[in-house]
Amino acid sequence: MDTLTRYPQRGGDRRLLDEILDEGVVAVLSTVADGLPWSVPIAYARLGDRIVLHGSTGAGALRHVAAGAPATLTVTHVDALIVADTAFDHSMNYRSAVLRGALTTAAVDGAELLDAFTDKLLPGRSAELRANTRKELAATTVLTFPITADNWIAKARTGGASSSEGGWSGVLPLRKGYARIEPTPGQELPVPASVRAALAAGEPEACCAPVS
Repeated sequence: MDTLTRYPQRGGDRRLLDEILDEGVVAVLSTVADGLPWSVPIAYARLGDRIVLHGSTGAGALRHVAAGAPATLTVTHVDALIVADTAFDHSMNYRSAVLRGALTTAAVDGAELLDAFTDKLLPGRSAELRANTRKELAATTVLTFPITADNWIAKARTGGASSSEGGWSGVLPLRKGYARIEPTPGQELPVPASVRAALAAGEPEACCAPVS
């Protein structure tokens, strides 16, 4: 695992890494091409000790990393805004992970990984769908990013303001989850179980103590 030089106490273990990756949906994939940095947002899913990415075979960034270019993958969650009594001490509670290395093309189990990818984002969804066609699979690049013992950093900040001069301070936690289901207009089909379950899982919890 890479070493943190700033706030090393915020560094986390593999459990934190998996938590960050499993709660996320979109990462930033970065590499270098022609001497310039190249970063693209991309959906992902962790399956055991590898991260699965996929996209169009025509996507330039995916072709570049598939050819062996080194890359980083970054995932960040903002959990709360820290409100301090000085501008200097305002902050955020967050969890972040960065992985570095090379990606591998999933030439053998690409179709199975796409189904597993779908179920990671929406559990049970692949069983509700038809199988991918050969044309669809041929148009899709599936890549995996291995998680090894030393190619990642996970870190988190928790708690309130780092200092106070006697003014008001506090924490504003962020709510997460799907807000509602919006079927395609004119559609009268029942909502699939996977979609209903995703909405139920994101229902907000009780908020906070009364404001005085």
